[in-house]
Amino acid sequence: MADAGQDAGRSTTPASGPGIGVPAGSGGVADDPYDYPRRWEADVVLSDGGTVHLRPIVPSDAEVLRAFHGRLSQRTRYLRYFGPYPRIPDRDLKRFSTVNHHSRVAFIALLGDEIIAVGRYEGLPDGNSAEVAFVVEDDHQGRGLGSILLEHLAAAARERGLGKFVAEVLSDNAQMVRVFRDAGYVVSRAFDEGVLHLEFDIDPTEASVEVAHSREQAAEARSVHNLLHPRSVAVIGASTDPTKIGWAVLGNLLAADFAGPVFPVNAEHRSVRGVRAYPSVLDIPDPVDLAVVTVPAASVDEVMDGCLAKGVKTLMVVTSGFGETGPDGRGAERRLAEEARAHGMRLVGPNALGVVNLDPAVRLNATLAPTLPGPGRTGFFCQSGALGTAILADAAARGLGLSTFVSAGNRADVSGNDLLQYWQTDSATDVVLLYLETFGNPRKFARLARRLSRTKPVVAVKSGARGVLPALAATGVAVDENSVQALFEQAGVIRVESIAQLFDTALVLAHQPLPPGDRVAVVGNSSAIGLLAADAAVGQGLTLAGDPVDVGAQAGPDVFASAVADALLRSDVDALIVVFVPPLAIPGTAYARALREAVAESAEAAGKPIVSTFLAAEGIPAELVVPGPDGAPGRGSVPSYPSPERAALALARATAYARWRLSPAGAFTRPEGIDRAGALAVVAEALAGGGGGVVELTDDQVVRLLACYGIAMVPFRIVDSAEAAVAAGVELGLPVALKTASRRFRHRADLVGVRLDLTSADAIRSAYADLRAVSGEDGVYVQRMAPKGNSCTVGLQDDPSFGTLVSFGLSGMVSDLLGDRAHRAVPMTDSDAAALVRAPRAAPLLAGYGGGEPADLAALERLVLRVAALAEDVPEVRAAAVEPILVSAAGAFVTGGRVTVGPPPSRHDTGPRRLLAIPDAAGGGWG
Repeated sequence: MADAGQDAGRSTTPASGPGIGVPAGSGGVADDPYDYPRRWEADVVLSDGGTVHLRPIVPSDAEVLRAFHGRLSQRTRYLRYFGPYPRIPDRDLKRFSTVNHHSRVAFIALLGDEIIAVGRYEGLPDGNSAEVAFVVEDDHQGRGLGSILLEHLAAAARERGLGKFVAEVLSDNAQMVRVFRDAGYVVSRAFDEGVLHLEFDIDPTEASVEVAHSREQAAEARSVHNLLHPRSVAVIGASTDPTKIGWAVLGNLLAADFAGPVFPVNAEHRSVRGVRAYPSVLDIPDPVDLAVVTVPAASVDEVMDGCLAKGVKTLMVVTSGFGETGPDGRGAERRLAEEARAHGMRLVGPNALGVVNLDPAVRLNATLAPTLPGPGRTGFFCQSGALGTAILADAAARGLGLSTFVSAGNRADVSGNDLLQYWQTDSATDVVLLYLETFGNPRKFARLARRLSRTKPVVAVKSGARGVLPALAATGVAVDENSVQALFEQAGVIRVESIAQLFDTALVLAHQPLPPGDRVAVVGNSSAIGLLAADAAVGQGLTLAGDPVDVGAQAGPDVFASAVADALLRSDVDALIVVFVPPLAIPGTAYARALREAVAESAEAAGKPIVSTFLAAEGIPAELVVPGPDGAPGRGSVPSYPSPERAALALARATAYARWRLSPAGAFTRPEGIDRAGALAVVAEALAGGGGGVVELTDDQVVRLLACYGIAMVPFRIVDSAEAAVAAGVELGLPVALKTASRRFRHRADLVGVRLDLTSADAIRSAYADLRAVSGEDGVYVQRMAPKGNSCTVGLQDDPSFGTLVSFGLSGMVSDLLGDRAHRAVPMTDSDAAALVRAPRAAPLLAGYGGGEPADLAALERLVLRVAALAEDVPEVRAAAVEPILVSAAGAFVTGGRVTVGPPPSRHDTGPRRLLAIPDAAGGGWG
């Protein structure tokens, strides 16, 4: 079972069952016990932060399964089998280890070479239900294995067409009952002679998905907590040579005064830097939580063996020479990560700069960086080891304190997503900074960042807008620029263009409150610089609250401070930019102190941020620091920027984020009237004749597919003669439009292949002749005229690494030329849909710009959500364009569409919990 040692009970199904069907994606026969979908394998994080490998059982696991059974306690066996069952007979052993991966499925959880948990389902005669059971080794109970097995079994059962699980559980097995109850399914119970009979549908519910995400967050956060709060650290490869990285890492750990013991590992010296050394990690007498590996890449495998035997919790590999070097290095990196995960360890790196925790109770500097900033409340994740040292030094120079810092290098395992999970519930972190070169799982990033941004600002530099370096492309996922922008906008992530802008924005977020609005006052002692600040604020979309206040170059500190206080107290001011040029007579420090005191005394100014261009200082000058509990710059400290333009830009980004955070979070609402089964049938029909490749649907298939999602197309007919066009027009109802069926002219912006508002038979005949002359083809569409309105387009664009994007824009040559399209990722909330249709620069035309009648935007939003639901439900849809859509006060009317289908891509962040797959030796993508 899961979480307590008890199990889901006896199996009442027959001892054997027929193989039914062929495992999807396996390409083999159903009764081949070794043939299962490889996507069913997964590395998973447990509730205590450790990892296990999950995969279907195969016959060769029989003896390992027998050994597992032998380690179970008598009580665990009793609760699993409803009897003593001291040993597994050979007949049962064969049945337990030989399944068909269809009507009979079993997963095992492996820690190293040992099975520590088993979960299985056995199909029942009704063809829709299966009995589920699982058991967990006593020493590993309470780690969440039962919940994880249930998720993966349910996913496999749904894939095999099952809809319900049943379980028989002894009434005193309270922990097992809790596993089912807390999974988020609606469980019915019946009691009979000490046995509980449980039944529940296994289709995901809002509650079950939320439960899985909550458990995922807790487990992955715990694994990062183990990394950042080690009780002991071993430096493997600690060196007596000052030119070696093993010297630097050990020295930095000692200089930071790490709170726990530090164990140098060096086979040739009894001590390193005055600390007793050990020949190998196995010789260390105490447990090791974090092992920092600095030996050459060729020696890492040997080191790994020792760490696995020692039971190290987290491995951090500083050494380079892995995935960034090419195929051989990627193969070595893959093996390293697989071994670590399979033995319960998380891995940071390789090619990592290291990790920092500035908590006074931890004092961890396991990096190559000699200079650290002071303690603060900002967390920082950086992929680049080369930039990491400079980033830490820059943060120190600007006075930006950090809570934690991780430079993960090649991210073979621990990634930025893991850190987002940790910072979500880390009470020591208020602001999150990210330097990203590639994405591992962009879809999961979007989900996590959206949730985190609602409570803590996330600021990100995403480099590689024009592509990534070849070495990086092999260690992560390069995402289209439109995808990145859509992802960040949707998730509330503050995107900046450089490290300098990252720190500029972080300074105001870390030390000042979020602005309640966009009205900005400017106060200074130089009219020229004040005007520059005002222009910069307006240029960044802020609203100027009156003319800049100039106290004059000769004003003393008290006058200057009084003007600042007065501005803060104004009801029409949400934020303040202070500009200051030092006069000759009085030192600037006196003005800084007066400013700080004025801000501190203006109690009514709480909630209004202040940024400054003060003495052209960059960061937080000592005179503008409000000390926190640890003496470092705390809340209320006033950041300074070298120019008013940079101050205004930082403030504008904070304002935009505050606006996003106040906006409705939105709800994932599923439109009514959806026929997903019908849509899948249409797609299957198209793919059956496509030879396994990408296929463009016929007009009839497009109409049927869209109709399955409640998207009705304005009625049309396809004809091949003038008289047939007249007859179709009469049937549909005049007026009608004629469109050539020739692909060359169908979607031209100049409408050369379209004739509109045809109100008579003669007009239809004339239009048919015109189109026949244009295209040289007989085929013509006859379509009832929709109400006049603005022509729009909703599209689907598949990003193989990211998922599907929904695009929206107004039709026309100018929009196409300027690329005036907005994008959002699926799944979409109702708020996402509302934002999408208002995002293009031409969108005001839909709201009645220039005196026109406003369009029915609510109808357009509903249409967007239906298209998004199609993309979410039917991943075989690789591209689509629903256009033209005529939007007016009367509604949104679809008059055409194109859909391309093909084999579905990888679906990131769907299905049961799992860690991201590791790139293969050939440089394959992330799963």
